[in-house]
Amino acid sequence: MSLKTLYPEIEPFDSGMLDVGDGHTIYWERAGTRGAKPAVFLHGGPGGGISPKHRRLFDPTLYDVVLFDQRGCGRSTPHAELEANTTWHLVADIERLRQMCGFDKWLVFGGSWGSTLALAYAERHPERVSELVLRGIYTLTQAELAWYYQFGVSEMFPDKWERFLAPIPEGERGDLMAAYRRRLTAADRSVQIEAARAWSLWEGETITLLPEPETSGKFGEDDFAIAFARIENHFFVHAGWLEEGQLIREAHRLKGIPGVIIHGRYDMPCPLRYAWELAKAWPDGKLYIIEGAGHAYSEPGILDRLIRATAAFAGKAE
Repeated sequence: MSLKTLYPEIEPFDSGMLDVGDGHTIYWERAGTRGAKPAVFLHGGPGGGISPKHRRLFDPTLYDVVLFDQRGCGRSTPHAELEANTTWHLVADIERLRQMCGFDKWLVFGGSWGSTLALAYAERHPERVSELVLRGIYTLTQAELAWYYQFGVSEMFPDKWERFLAPIPEGERGDLMAAYRRRLTAADRSVQIEAARAWSLWEGETITLLPEPETSGKFGEDDFAIAFARIENHFFVHAGWLEEGQLIREAHRLKGIPGVIIHGRYDMPCPLRYAWELAKAWPDGKLYIIEGAGHAYSEPGILDRLIRATAAFAGKAE
């Protein structure tokens, strides 16, 4: 059976800027067919922004999909802003977009941080979610954060870890997220950029099973790195404004919502254990463990399963 790949390139049929209050305006777009099956795409990071490729995860004849840049990143303004930028602000933004489009409920698609946000949204508004497609589960527990930013993945990538440590003096390395926060919020933009590039590249170069320059390259670009690193660090220092273990503990709220959980066996940023725990807590979610795959949605086995999921939920036979 051949692996499924992205649908052909497509332009949005509508787009705009939505004032969500607190001084923030978010960029949104709709792609596919107006009036078809509603869906919303939640990008990763936090701070990653959307890409034209993300539109291509959905059959354009069967979906009316909304994609948007979360607060402070992509084309949303103000750029890299941390004020009034929390998980719960983003959950409220998703609801504003749903209401703007006039959808009663929609399929929610999220990977990595997008899976975190999708779970937070679905557990807060289960009546608004028709299905969930989740990839690279991240529940933002202290153990997950320490694994990636203190000790764990460091053992797999000592060469890249050394570059991640470089901007931080040895005396501050006991709490790397806090040390990075001081630099990412510094008044000196050059200090911010140095820290942002190191933080961002650490992620860009550890999300695929094998090196993939096309994926990791953008993480070193100044504008992308500043928004990505500042916003991601801001969210992670605050543990996403979630209680410890909240997303798994409240997964019972997803009862009756069908979904899929797609996770690479060798996902470095997001250990498989948490996808496993989510699948046990949410019986309506079917877990697919993808062998020979890391974290990124572009990994062939992961992409194949994502395309099959969106097709199936739109009633399209394989």
